Amino acid sequence: MNKKEIAEIKKLFNKNKCHVTRLCGCYVDAEKNVKTTLKQAFLSLEEEEMFKYINIFRGCLSGTIGKNLLNLEFPTEQEYEGGTQEFLLKLRDSRLRDDDIIEEFYDKVIAYYDYPENYYIILAHAAYDIPGITSDGMAMDDASVYVYEHIICCLCPVKLEKSALCYNAEANTIETRVRDWMVDSPLHGFLFPAFNDRNTDIHAMLYYTKKCENMCPEFMDNMFACTKPLTSKNQNITFSSIIEKTLGEECNFETVMAIHDSINEMIEEQKELPEPVVFDKADVKRLIESSGASREKIETFERSYENVMQNEVRSEDEAEDVKFVATNITNHRKFEIKTADVVVKVSPEQSHLVETRVIDGIPYLMIQINEHVELNGIAVRPDVSKNE
Repeated sequence: MNKKEIAEIKKLFNKNKCHVTRLCGCYVDAEKNVKTTLKQAFLSLEEEEMFKYINIFRGCLSGTIGKNLLNLEFPTEQEYEGGTQEFLLKLRDSRLRDDDIIEEFYDKVIAYYDYPENYYIILAHAAYDIPGITSDGMAMDDASVYVYEHIICCLCPVKLEKSALCYNAEANTIETRVRDWMVDSPLHGFLFPAFNDRNTDIHAMLYYTKKCENMCPEFMDNMFACTKPLTSKNQNITFSSIIEKTLGEECNFETVMAIHDSINEMIEEQKELPEPVVFDKADVKRLIESSGASREKIETFERSYENVMQNEVRSEDEAEDVKFVATNITNHRKFEIKTADVVVKVSPEQSHLVETRVIDGIPYLMIQINEHVELNGIAVRPDVSKNE
């Protein structure tokens, strides 16, 4: 799913026209015991309660594609009887009215979701009459042909409120506040099936993680059995390792700066497009080639790539399919240059102000400055008289 498709579904979770039909919930304590469950028509909820659920659903569709929102595809074998996709499809098709399959779903989550505290499993069924789109991008609400029927699941921590004093208006006293268990925003969740090309795609799903470095891999493996993408941090580490191993002694400031300049240019050029900028193996090789690396170094790319991927414990086929999201492998908002003692941050547009020089055999990082310089918040004037 791309940005536009995610935004289209997210907009459906609103107080004016909600497409959710049925809601189920299961409250689990820290010892994995089910404390209570919920099953009811969504529109039968009190208005204020309904809005709180809507905010939770919207939170599960928020974030950056490739970091918080991950597009997953099911292996073919998982679509046969007994497979993970087949189970989710049965759950969706039941419209959450089959108690046995709902309990089986709860049991799977409780068994595989490793969370040390209390949490609340929220599961909802929804149906969306997909409106047609005119050539100028306007929705035609009366031209619906397909229905996107789906489920959304949110896994929310339940935390005890902090102790505090409060004013009791009835008794006109200051006293200790009663501490309640509060449902927090979701840490993980998923949307199934995916809404690809503005229609139902039962072969894929969208997975949500609030913290991009905590994807809950065991939960993902057992619940979905989809090939997991590298985390955003691991994408950065892996990409950097490929560059370093390929370039070797040619991995200098200018070459690496040229690679990141190319990536940032592509991000800027395609920022209005719904799809994120993504690099596969061939794209990474082209980046190195365009950076000015020697032919000798480029010829080592295949071997370097393979060696790095082996450290990622990936099969040969998986290594070929690895994708790097551009915003995960470069910081398009600033360049950060680190030495053992100094950190320099520069906006990408001003990266030309930084260069390296060797003076009297000693390497230096040179930064061109303008008339405005601050030292601990105090404006100072550059002293140019020393070199005059």
